Amino acid sequence: MKKEITKKEFLVAEQKMNDLLAVVTKKGGFDRLTKKESAELDKYTQIVKSYEDIHYTIVLPQTVQGLIELKMYEKKLKQKDLAKMLHTTDTKLSEIMHNKRKPSLSFLKAMNQILGIDGNLLLKIA
Repeated sequence: MKKEITKKEFLVAEQKMNDLLAVVTKKGGFDRLTKKESAELDKYTQIVKSYEDIHYTIVLPQTVQGLIELKMYEKKLKQKDLAKMLHTTDTKLSEIMHNKRKPSLSFLKAMNQILGIDGNLLLKIA
């Protein structure tokens, strides 16, 4: 079993990782690092990732409306653009987003196939 990383270890590793990333920038690319620098960067990056995976989890929205808003934000879409992508009307999308209409199975299928949202999650929260 792996030892849990402390906040202090995380902060040290994060600083060393950032220092090495500055070296990468200064040298002009990752391929210009020495083997030792590259190994250290990998080590510190793994420490930071392990700590963040445990302590900085982002919880997915638990409503269809929340998932729609998240995808709109991620893809920088306006509501009318998302409606076109999902093969629905602006009105229907607006009604779903304002909880005035339940999403149809075909709408949920489009969210799964076009936006890449897990189908099991969609069925669970719809």
